[in-house]
Amino acid sequence: MDLKIKDVADLLSVSETTIRRWLGEGKIPAYRINQQYRFSRTEIEDWVINTKQGKATEATFNEDSEERSAPGNKQFSLFRAIHKGNVLKNVPGKTKEEVISATMKLIAGELNVDADVITELLVDRERLQPTALNNGIGIPHTRDFLLSSHHNVVVVVYPEKTLEYGALDGKPVHTLFFLFACDDKKHLHILAKIAHFSSQPECLKFLQSKPNKEALLTYIKEWEGNLKKS
Repeated sequence: MDLKIKDVADLLSVSETTIRRWLGEGKIPAYRINQQYRFSRTEIEDWVINTKQGKATEATFNEDSEERSAPGNKQFSLFRAIHKGNVLKNVPGKTKEEVISATMKLIAGELNVDADVITELLVDRERLQPTALNNGIGIPHTRDFLLSSHHNVVVVVYPEKTLEYGALDGKPVHTLFFLFACDDKKHLHILAKIAHFSSQPECLKFLQSKPNKEALLTYIKEWEGNLKKS
């Protein structure tokens, strides 16, 4: 569904004036219909991810300022989501579709969803545009599914073998962050948080060691805690 300026401002927790300024500066993707700006949901997701990976000309989507104003709510959002989720090693599959399907069969019961249905939604999103970031990271997710609970879930998966994933840098993917959010704002927030995390060389090096859930949670809790101080 196309978004209006008010919708995007609400999703990104900024003012409509800020959105209009970004439009005037050419910093946010949009198009016009009958002289009114409209936004593609998928393009906004990609813009948020790219901004937090440092590809944008300026860090326009500043989640750190949000965290300073509401540290109890968002500072440890990735830590909480992985705590609610899981870390799975050596998930089998020769293609990303096979790994997505295998992962959903493992976790569908915990999410209280149909494995085949959620697999189809995730694969459809990949067909629309690959969710791979640079440096071997992917974030399988779908906007067409939101959890009915009040918490977000991230399941970190280390495939048995690295996967061709359609990444812009051409590198195969070694770590997947499956994201299941409970509302639109939190969906975008955690997407941005994962993109920011995976843009840090020291974080990438740690992920390549395939840490278990306990080790990964300890590392991310410290990393998120330091965001407030930076």
